[in-house]
Amino acid sequence: MRPSPAEIVRTLVAGRLPGLAHVAHRPGPHHVRHVTDPDGRILLLVPVVSDLAGALRPAADEEDVAVVLDVLDLPPAAGAPTMGRAWVSGWAAELGGDDARRAALDFAAVEPTGDLLDLGTRFRLFRFEVAEARWERAGGVRRIDPAAYAEAEPDPLHPIEGELLADLADHHGPEVTRYLRRQLGLTGDGEPPRVVRIDRYGFVVALGRPGARRRTRLSFPAPVADHAELVRLLHPMICPHAGTR
Repeated sequence: MRPSPAEIVRTLVAGRLPGLAHVAHRPGPHHVRHVTDPDGRILLLVPVVSDLAGALRPAADEEDVAVVLDVLDLPPAAGAPTMGRAWVSGWAAELGGDDARRAALDFAAVEPTGDLLDLGTRFRLFRFEVAEARWERAGGVRRIDPAAYAEAEPDPLHPIEGELLADLADHHGPEVTRYLRRQLGLTGDGEPPRVVRIDRYGFVVALGRPGARRRTRLSFPAPVADHAELVRLLHPMICPHAGTR
């Protein structure tokens, strides 16, 4: 098992990675603070005094502006493979009143920034539904059906992936190595296998010397829902004799 392209795009644009906004017929791109709400719509938190705020101002006879959000994956560790790049586009409009208040709660659920307290004075919220989504990886671009994108969920482990990798390496290194060797049928010779990425479906494991590109995937019995479920799953895997004395 592995994440679907739609899940990868949802994960990349969820709001944990830096984003760039490309606004139609305007100079750019612009660095932007963004998140996705539970329905996958993109929320942009924009300073009132900024080039981006000016670019998002619609023409006199229009209500919204065409925008593309560009998010590049930042691998959590040296030598970890990238998930690629996500491009999502739609028509962004400024929110006000109750819509802005509800969207601020959605934004805070992902990024609880104090700047939301200045909404309407120093900052504005814009929102757009994703009309087109693309996933770019290894030189190829794949179009994602907008309905599949909307139905997918971002990976719940992605925000803490770096911490999980560090914890496995720093506190459970020998146990993880033994587990990986058992699962992969490896001997004790050569460089130990290393977990370089974690998602709700399993591990990506690097083989050979650091920097080598030989990798394989170990899947979990079922996708995990959150960190607590991951801990319950991993404990007997990396500590198979715990509690048997």
